[in-house]
Amino acid sequence: MPTWVITDATTIDGSSIDLEIDDGRISRLEPAGSIDPAANSDSTHYDADGRLVTPPLSEPHVHLDATLTAGEPTWNESGTLAEGISVWADRKRSLEADDVKDRAERAVEWYAANGVTRIRTHADTTEETLTGLQALLELREEVADLVDLEVVAFPQDGIFTDESHEDLLREALELGADVVGGIPHNEHTREDGVASVELAMDLAEHYGRPVDLHIDETDDPGSRFTEVLASEAIKRAIGDRVTASHTTAMHSYPNSYAAKVTSLLADSGVDVITNPPDNAVLQGRYDDYPRRRGHTRIDELQAAGVTVGLGHDSVMDPWYHYGCADPLDAAFVLLHYAHMSGRGDVEVLWEMLTTANASVFDASEYGLVDGGEGSLVVYDAPDAFNALRTRAPRTLVLREGREIARTEPASAQVVREDDGESVDKPIDFQR
Repeated sequence: MPTWVITDATTIDGSSIDLEIDDGRISRLEPAGSIDPAANSDSTHYDADGRLVTPPLSEPHVHLDATLTAGEPTWNESGTLAEGISVWADRKRSLEADDVKDRAERAVEWYAANGVTRIRTHADTTEETLTGLQALLELREEVADLVDLEVVAFPQDGIFTDESHEDLLREALELGADVVGGIPHNEHTREDGVASVELAMDLAEHYGRPVDLHIDETDDPGSRFTEVLASEAIKRAIGDRVTASHTTAMHSYPNSYAAKVTSLLADSGVDVITNPPDNAVLQGRYDDYPRRRGHTRIDELQAAGVTVGLGHDSVMDPWYHYGCADPLDAAFVLLHYAHMSGRGDVEVLWEMLTTANASVFDASEYGLVDGGEGSLVVYDAPDAFNALRTRAPRTLVLREGREIARTEPASAQVVREDDGESVDKPIDFQR
C-alpha cells in the first residue's frame, strides 16, 4: 500500500495542513509546510495547492434497489410519496437481479467519485421474491473495494398490511441484511404502526442488528411514531443503534408536542436523518397556499444534542427523478429550504455531511486526526463555503490509503470581443 503525502490542504475550519498516510492510517498531521514530500522517495505526493480537504463522505439513506428507474414504467406526475410507492409497486414486479446490481453499481461508482466511502441502502422486503434485497447483498461484497455497503431490510408497504410481510422481513434478516427497517406510518392503523415499531426493535435485539425506520414521513401532525421509537430505545437501552429517518411530521407538530419528542430523542440517543431532495418535493403536495416545507426541525434537534445526518434518499427513482449521487447536492437543497443559508451554517452543514453521517455507521477512527483512517476527499475549491456553493469536483478520493477516484475539473471559457477580434478568456468559478 503506497504512502501518501498531501501538502498545503485547507480544512473545514480554515486551517492549512500537511498530512501523511501510511499503511492505511494518518501517520502525521502538521501545519502546512512542515512535511517534506521528498523525504520519502517511495511516497506519492499530492499538492492540494490550498484546496479544501475533508474526511470521507457517507450516504446514510438511499434506495439502491430502485435507483435509476425514473420513468419506469411511468413518471410520478403528482410528485407525491403515494404515487411514488404506486409506481414502484408496478416496477418491482419485473425486478431481475442483474438489472438491480447493474443500476446499483453505477450509483455506487457515482457515490465513490463524489467522495463517499460508506453507504446505507434500504431494500424493499415486500417484493415477494426478495430479488432486490438478495442482489444488493451480493453487490455488498462486489463493491467492497470502493465502499462499505449496509443493506436495510425495509418493508416498503408495511409489515402488517399483508400476512406475508413479516415472514419476508425475517427471511431478509436471515439472508444477512445488516439493519432492521420499517415504515410505521404506512401501516393501516395507529395500533399496527406501534406494533411495527415494537417488532422492529424485537428483531434488532434478537439478531443483534441496528434499526433504521422510515418514520413519520408525512405532513400529518397526527402521525406520531417517532415518540414510540424513542421511548422503545430508552426502555431497551439501544438508542445508539437506532436511526429515525425523515421525521418530517415534526415540521407540522404543535410546538409543545415537538419539544416533547425532541427531548425524548435527545434522551434516547437515537440519530435522525433528514433527506432534503425527496422531502423538498414530496412534502406539502396536498397543501394549498401557504405550502409547508417538509423537513424535520433540524435546528431544534441539534440544539438539544441530537445527531442529525443528511441523506440523498433517492437517485433517479419514482420518488425523486433527479440527482447524481452527490451529498453536496443534498446539502445545497437543504440550505435553501431549511433557511440554512447564513455564513455560520456552512460548518453546521459540513458537520452533518461528515461527522454526523459517519456516526450513523458507528465509524471508528474517523476524521483528519493522528492515527485516524487514511481516508479523505480533496475538492476543487479553496474552502468549505465555495466547495458547497459550486458543489466542487472531488479531485482526489482516498479510502484507507488507496486512491479510489479522481476528477479532472472541466475548464470553461467565454469568448470576448477585443478590438474586433474574438479572444478566449478562461473562467474560474471560485470567488
